[in-house]
Amino acid sequence: MRRVVITGAGTINPLGTDVQSTFEAMREGICGIGPLDIRDVDRLSIQIGGQVRNYDEHANFNRQQIALYDRFTQFTLLAAREALLQSGLEFNGRLADRSGVVLGTSGGGLNTQDENYRAVYEEGKNRVHPFIVPKLMNNAAVSQVSMEWNLRGPSFTVATACASSNHAMGQAFNMVKSGMADVMVTGGSESMLCFGGIKAWEGLRVMSRDACRPFSATRNGMVQGEGAGIFVFEDRKHAKKRGAEILCEVAGFAMSSDASDIVTPSKQGAARAIAGAVRDARIALDDVGYINAHGTGTAANDKTECAAVADVFGAHADNLMISSTKSMHGHLIGGTGAVELLACIMALRDGVVAPTIGYEEPDPECALDVVPNVARDAKVDVALSNAFAFGGLNAVLALRKA
Repeated sequence: MRRVVITGAGTINPLGTDVQSTFEAMREGICGIGPLDIRDVDRLSIQIGGQVRNYDEHANFNRQQIALYDRFTQFTLLAAREALLQSGLEFNGRLADRSGVVLGTSGGGLNTQDENYRAVYEEGKNRVHPFIVPKLMNNAAVSQVSMEWNLRGPSFTVATACASSNHAMGQAFNMVKSGMADVMVTGGSESMLCFGGIKAWEGLRVMSRDACRPFSATRNGMVQGEGAGIFVFEDRKHAKKRGAEILCEVAGFAMSSDASDIVTPSKQGAARAIAGAVRDARIALDDVGYINAHGTGTAANDKTECAAVADVFGAHADNLMISSTKSMHGHLIGGTGAVELLACIMALRDGVVAPTIGYEEPDPECALDVVPNVARDAKVDVALSNAFAFGGLNAVLALRKA
């Protein structure tokens, strides 16, 4: 089996419009969550979110492109441009045939769907734009990325709610590892911050009205965000041969299904995925120094995740740093694991562990080192990125310092 490395990273999210600004925000513990600026926000009970502020689609795309690109696709393309520029790759000939795209999303073109449902049902229009279907379909971002960079290998979209990005990156990892592909562009994106998107989530009664405070005894729910994180996964020998900068190594991946409840998480299911990623990476439990937690800020998720970590790592759990960057950028649903992977890269490459901000009061059921409020300088050789979705679908990535 081949070794897999990351040679490019790109993002746009509530903390920044590129990787460097996102790293700086994570180091400073900046909160990207604030009042929502969307249509009909006054009709919503939840009026906060991790929004990409001051975004101008016309500054990035022309009229013809905007007619085809939902906001989630636009975010994907912007992040992909940064990642592929950093990688230095050009896709021609055999490399184009052996390179593909696997991305995660949950809502896909939800903004487009929301706008057109409004036009048809509220405004009474009988016609919509002919490109609505290719604009709103979940594979729109994958298809547009493949076309823009001539990626002719395996390409598809993964939709597993909040674990979509991690599942997508896991598939990309296994494709390069097995030799099915030499390069995979992967990650995820989401933009569900529209009236219909927020209104639907309100019905679950898991949303906070004021802030995301993972692991704190005073937490009162999750906060939605939006954005994208895109990465270039590459065969290590291929990367070394061309002299590419290696950000870190993707060392292992595992998935599990709780098979128990559509919304309530299972400690056993999460633990199997965490332990499986460690086994797949062929590392010892005490090699792991940092975990980027799923850490949604809901009572059920946080305590279940902490219990799973304690079960897997035993006494070493007290030596681990585990933080939730959702406290800063919100929960990007299908795109969240991709943006959170940046925190793992920062810990491995720069020795800076992103904090869990908004932490107010210890919870005895979350009695781990959650890196409260302030980033920490620390030597990290191995990091895990957790994602646990509604439906009990779990996906964990293990990463190693380059």
